[in-house]
Amino acid sequence: MTNPLRSIRGSVVLVTGAASGMGRATARLFAEEGAHVAVTDVNAEGAEAVVGEILAAGGSARAWALDVGDAASIAEVVAAIGTWHDRLDVVVNNAGISNWAAIDGDEYDAVWERVMRVNATAQQRVIHAALPWLKQAPYGRIVNIASTEALGATSGNSAYAASKAAVTGLTRALALELGKIGITVNCVCPGPIETGMTAKVPDADKATYAHRRTALRRYGQPEEVAHVTYSLCLPGASYITGVTIPVDGGLMARNA
Repeated sequence: MTNPLRSIRGSVVLVTGAASGMGRATARLFAEEGAHVAVTDVNAEGAEAVVGEILAAGGSARAWALDVGDAASIAEVVAAIGTWHDRLDVVVNNAGISNWAAIDGDEYDAVWERVMRVNATAQQRVIHAALPWLKQAPYGRIVNIASTEALGATSGNSAYAASKAAVTGLTRALALELGKIGITVNCVCPGPIETGMTAKVPDADKATYAHRRTALRRYGQPEEVAHVTYSLCLPGASYITGVTIPVDGGLMARNA
């Protein structure tokens, strides 16, 4: 028999940035486990394609075009998702961008503003919009996706690192604020993962980096991140909140 503490069947799950990479893998996994998945992305065609994959596999999903950099879009789309099945149980804040810029460059201020708006501000806006439904959920779950750049930064990438560090702080603070009503808030920090963000890195450079920096000596796959996210959203994960979990193949375990 199915253990109800290990099942999210029938739950409604909102995944942002779900048209590709870790978001796509997360949406597919939740659908495989019986959830109704709201697949959202600024790339509307990509979101529809993921929904097609889920429906073809016998799952339940619907696509919404969502620009998380736009507050009005967040309010409108999250409200629509909440009325889809008159519930919203899980929010996975996965959408994000990466723009490199040196602090003394002419474009830095513009890069900082956009990266913070999409990577950090958007997450609290999505949570705020989803709260009326999360408060009614039997097991309200929020998982914010950050990055190991929040834990150890790279030169020339300060806007991205700061935005991801903001996500870890937001996670801790909201875990305390929402814990009294039973909603858990956790953070996943992926390390080197095979996604669109890393697709332009030559394979030889990836192999060298992974061999030198990770314990497992390889890049991770989006599905490996998705499974950690999923585990944090199970009803049985009810005593885990306010934590930041690196999914990095042992990257952060090294001291040199």
